[in-house]
Amino acid sequence: MSDTDTPQAPAGNDVPPDRLSVNPFSDLFDEDKLRRGIGIRFKGAVRTNVEEYCISEGWIRVQAGKSLDRRGQPLTIKLNGSVEAWYEDLGESPPVAKA
Repeated sequence: MSDTDTPQAPAGNDVPPDRLSVNPFSDLFDEDKLRRGIGIRFKGAVRTNVEEYCISEGWIRVQAGKSLDRRGQPLTIKLNGSVEAWYEDLGESPPVAKA
């Protein structure tokens, strides 16, 4: 790696995973990571209503109104764009995971 190249995400435990979901029935759910608090920036705006995200594929899922599926779970829509994630418990300037 040359001096002008910058890594996409810092190494270590200070960067959130590439994919994560707040739904406890999902395979991507991780309570320990969610307990730390995850900040999401989507297309340059901080979002607080994200149900699931994927940094490498560039999408988030948000609830679609108040509609529920037949199991009582909220219906979600997938939005595409640049996604950045960070742990909120690391203070003012935490390491940010982005694609």
